[in-house]
Amino acid sequence: MSVVKTGCRYGTHRSLEPLGSLPQPAWKLDNTMDLYASELLINVETLNIDAASFRQISEQAQGDPQQIGKIIVDTVAQRGKQHNPVTGSGGMLIGTVAAIGPKNGNELAPGQRIATLVSLSLTPLHIDRIKAVRPETCQVDIDGQAILFASGIYAVLPEDMPERLALAVLDVAGAPAQTRRLVQPGQTVAVIGAGGKSGLLCMHEARKQAGSQGRVIGLELSESGLERVKSTGYADIVLQADATKAVETMNQVETATDGRMADVVINCVDIPGTEMSSILCCRETGTVYFFSMATSFTAAALGAEGVGKDIQMLIGNGYARGHAEIALNCLRENQALRDIFTAVYA
Repeated sequence: MSVVKTGCRYGTHRSLEPLGSLPQPAWKLDNTMDLYASELLINVETLNIDAASFRQISEQAQGDPQQIGKIIVDTVAQRGKQHNPVTGSGGMLIGTVAAIGPKNGNELAPGQRIATLVSLSLTPLHIDRIKAVRPETCQVDIDGQAILFASGIYAVLPEDMPERLALAVLDVAGAPAQTRRLVQPGQTVAVIGAGGKSGLLCMHEARKQAGSQGRVIGLELSESGLERVKSTGYADIVLQADATKAVETMNQVETATDGRMADVVINCVDIPGTEMSSILCCRETGTVYFFSMATSFTAAALGAEGVGKDIQMLIGNGYARGHAEIALNCLRENQALRDIFTAVYA
């Protein structure tokens, strides 16, 4: 490893196609591990692939873990990053700080263990080998290295929970943080995909913010997800719903709310085609928060227009100030939630 030029704090010096573009929309990055002065080098241990991306890869590989690993290796070889060309999403990683450029500007030291809180879709990544693929958690253990730009956010791994558990939580840290901002006391909140990682964390925050006068509705399709939602005790109402069937889902929420619908709808589903369920379950002038990376902006915008819904729609920003600590605190505050995450992800 050698330190070369300073480089741009946003990583544009790594973009090869188009040359000089921002690294997230770039088709290909320079993933050589020669360190620029503004960068940080990480020895990578585990990739947490975005749920929508992992589902697509798994379907392409027909569920074969070896083929899943091969698809990931091929993507990184072609693009210099784990940027799914179908879903457009990435994920995040955990590893150990290997080296820090003299102009990186962070307070880390070599040897510290961190999780990156920026997408793999903008992270220069080199994979030496795939060690294990764990489809049940969307996690892939590797030998490899990655670059974090000076603008890249991260979290030092906490000491009070296993690393894989922390990784699973931090992967969706933006969701509960944004839920905390959106939900007001006394509101009715509907979480679609409530039984998954982000859904459970959003349910926790929705329950806290809505308070005893508010109502939380958890919508989930799978039996296992429904059991997880029920076991947390967050939901006033639990509905088994297929969010790809918009009118059916709307009718269920309409019945549950006596026609008032939800003030806030949070979409955490990792499959496409659920935009209209979210829109139709929301009251007029309410808010829909699309956290899922499977969301189509076109389907949401034109769909809301098509049904005459005047609502605020928000794109799921994976970053909010303090989001890592907010997400980790969800597990610290509720033992039932921590038990679920531990059983599934740790």
